[in-house]
This record gives sequence, C-alpha cells and structure tokens, in this order.
Amino acid sequence: MTDDDPDRWYSTNSVGVPSWLLASPLFNARAPALTLHGTRETHPGLFRVLDEAGSQEEAAEIFDHYMTVQFGPIFEGQNGPSWRRTYLDLLRGWGVDSSSPHGAVLKGWVESRFGLVPTYHKETLGGFPSEAWAVYFEEKASRCYHASGINFQLDLLYEYAQWCLRRFAHPGPRRVTLWRGSNDCEQQLLEGTLRDPWCVLRLNNVISFTSSRERADEFGDWVLEVDIPTCKLLYFPGLIREPVFNSEREYLVLGGAYLVAARRSLY
Repeated sequence: MTDDDPDRWYSTNSVGVPSWLLASPLFNARAPALTLHGTRETHPGLFRVLDEAGSQEEAAEIFDHYMTVQFGPIFEGQNGPSWRRTYLDLLRGWGVDSSSPHGAVLKGWVESRFGLVPTYHKETLGGFPSEAWAVYFEEKASRCYHASGINFQLDLLYEYAQWCLRRFAHPGPRRVTLWRGSNDCEQQLLEGTLRDPWCVLRLNNVISFTSSRERADEFGDWVLEVDIPTCKLLYFPGLIREPVFNSEREYLVLGGAYLVAARRSLY
C-alpha cells in the first residue's frame, strides 16, 4: 500500500467495530447493528418517550421537539442572542453541494464517529499533506457549526434513525436496495470491472443515494445499484418532519467499499 491508499487512513471510532472492517463488503454482508457509545445513555428521556410513539410520524414530532429544546435555534452568546446552526441547516447545505463547508462538517463527523476518512472533497483527497486536505480540514472545523454542538446533534440523528429502523422496520429491517448516478467509477474501482455483473467500489465516507433508479439515471454515465445495510443509514425519507432535500427519495449513507452492480445510464 502507498501513502495514497485510503486503507492506511482508517482511524478510531465510537461504534466498537474496527474501522477497516466497517468499511468492507464483509461488514455490509453481515449488517450487524451499530450504536454510538454514550449517545442514548446521555439522552435517556428522548428514547423513553420515543418508545411510546405509535407511528413514524409521531416519533418524528417527538424528535423534532426534543432537538429544538436541546439545540436551538437561539442561544446567548458574548454579543447577545445568536442563531444556532442545526443539523437541518447542515443537511440542507449538503443537498445543495456536498463539497461545500456543510459537506466538510458532515464528512468530518463521519470520520470522527466511524473512523471512515473521506476520499473526496471538491477534488480527490490523495496523498497527505496537500492543498486539498488543507481545504477540507479548514472547512470541517467551521466555527458556525461547532459552536452549536453539531456533532452531538448528528449523533442523535443517527441513533434516532437506527431506533426508527428497528421499531418500524422501514425502509427495511436489515438492508435496502438503492441507486446512485456517477461519472468517476473507474477511479473508485477496487475489484473487478464495471462490465462485470458485480464489482467493488470505494465510495466516499458519506454519500447520497436514491430509491429511484430513474432518478439516478439523471446524474451520471453509470448507475450504481447497491444493497445498503440499514445500520449505515444516517437519513432516509420520512425520518423527520421537515423535508431537507430536493428529492423526496434521497438517502444519506455511510461509505466505504461496496459490492456494486454498475449499469450504463439510460440517458
């Protein structure tokens, strides 16, 4: 392996699974449950009330109310009242541009909690150090978000998503088939070729998918079909009360190496 090989970059995490294993197709095939250590223990009241919810819609209302009380939108700063940046602002920013500072903060949270280091932000993150890495480091440390405890907000969003998946078994109890349009598949290949029935691609540490094959066709020369373990879902449609993406079928998925069926786009 060389210094440009992301297999050398995995770091510690908060889920008790070696990061190299978490990033592998072997982990995806087994799809065990994951939990961020300490998150539920820190917020027992939220999950106690959630356990009384009779539907996904009711749970979403409970979660929204709790997050508003805990994290904003206003706090007292040195210069008077200020607006907090919330996980909703972050997701909306990601939806506009995943290589924006919003995207860097989200990638940084995945790196911190799951030990999965990004491979792309504005450009390929190759050998370290480099200008590309410097830009990513600067943007992921954005004070406007970290002053609002954004990592703790995302911790709760992930744990809430996993609670919903286990409670309501939607969009699937253990895995869900999703699609993604892409133009740079050749650079991501680890095993096989794009013309094989299945190949292995290394995806960025957090990435968007859709539940619509037709929608994926609009976003690249290739369409990737992947069986995603639900333990790697951070966001899925219907999870929260307020839509945050332009597409109602968009999912946010933890990345790594995936077994993929690549097909030419219909467009």
